[in-house]
Amino acid sequence: MPAAKKCALVCALSSCLENSQKRPTRRFLQGLAIDEMQYIAEFLGACILESGGRCRGSRAQLAEAIKQFEHTRRSAMTSDSHSAGSLQDQEHKMILLLEYLCRSGTAEHTMSVGAGQG
Repeated sequence: MPAAKKCALVCALSSCLENSQKRPTRRFLQGLAIDEMQYIAEFLGACILESGGRCRGSRAQLAEAIKQFEHTRRSAMTSDSHSAGSLQDQEHKMILLLEYLCRSGTAEHTMSVGAGQG
């Protein structure tokens, strides 16, 4: 059954994407473990509940949203009987989530400016 669950998660997460982003992002998703894709799905669900839609922004804004999500998630899990997992594992999932969001076209492309400029 794990293969069916993985396939369902890949299909579900791919369905959230624009057609031009589906193929490369689908390949990325197929390389992830089930718990990593569940983490991505949990974040997307939180975005839908909190903002009524997709989370968009610059890479830095998305990284901050992920950080807030993880903080809220950890707070909820400490009162739960399940372990939140290792810090290293959670950081890894946060990186994968940010990569998924950037590959999916959610991150707005911004140019970096030199130090001291706004």
